[in-house]
Amino acid sequence: MEAEARYTFVGAAILVLLAAVAAGLIWLQDAGSRRDFSFYNVFFERQSLDGLQVGGEVAVRGIRVGRVEDITLTQAAKRVRVAIRVDRRVPVSQNTIAIVTRNLITGIASINLVTPAAAGGPLTEIPAGSDYPVIAEGESDVDNLTGRFSQVGDLAAEAINNFNRAFRAENRETMGDALRNLRDLTAGLNKRLVSLDRSMVAFDKAVTSAGRASERIATTAEHAGRQIEPALVEAENTLRAMTSAAVALERETKGIASSIDRATSDTDDHLAVLVIELRSSVEAFDRALDRFRDPAAALLGPSKAQLGPGEH
Repeated sequence: MEAEARYTFVGAAILVLLAAVAAGLIWLQDAGSRRDFSFYNVFFERQSLDGLQVGGEVAVRGIRVGRVEDITLTQAAKRVRVAIRVDRRVPVSQNTIAIVTRNLITGIASINLVTPAAAGGPLTEIPAGSDYPVIAEGESDVDNLTGRFSQVGDLAAEAINNFNRAFRAENRETMGDALRNLRDLTAGLNKRLVSLDRSMVAFDKAVTSAGRASERIATTAEHAGRQIEPALVEAENTLRAMTSAAVALERETKGIASSIDRATSDTDDHLAVLVIELRSSVEAFDRALDRFRDPAAALLGPSKAQLGPGEH
């Protein structure tokens, strides 16, 4: 009995020792991880986490710097909390963002930490409701591209539906009639284009002829101008001579008019004197005739009745 009790005590002691060694290793491992890594939370709302698992890679510029520690759905089920640990030597700034990247072949997702060129201060503040500092969620280019492809696919599907609706039986017949009308119209246009080409050729010839005629007219005009220029000079000289002659003639005319005025004045004076003398002669002749009509008066003298005013 004593031997069995001794073996039981030894076995129990060995088990306790193994448990202590295991607990020590676990504690050392946990303490080492806490010492060598920093822990953060990321709350994802917009990005898809398809392919992301616990133990997934956390990278900076393609270099693995940590891993995913935990993935938890929030009570609202609209956000997913992802706890990550990052090597303590990697700087995480206040403006660092987390983006989910995915291998297109394997479909395995990872978290990529991106910090802009102008990095902010270190991220150390722990907000309310979180046990670690929170890294902001970014936007995945792959998700944006996938969304674009989805939009393109929706547009393509809508276009196909519209195409099917447009090419229904009744529309196909109408389109056939439209195509036949278009063919007839094209044939008519081809005929009119032939006529138009001929008209354009004739118009080009007419323009060429007009250009040549214009050149000939310009040459003729230049030649005529050269010939007319001496005549114009001679005409100008003639006009100048005629102007001088007209001025001289005007002067002579003014002199002649003055002479005529003086002569007319003198003639008027002589004519006035002549008229007076002629009137006196007529009166004397009239009195003489009266005397000859009365012989007695001629011999004895005029009677009182024949005497004029002032005569005795």
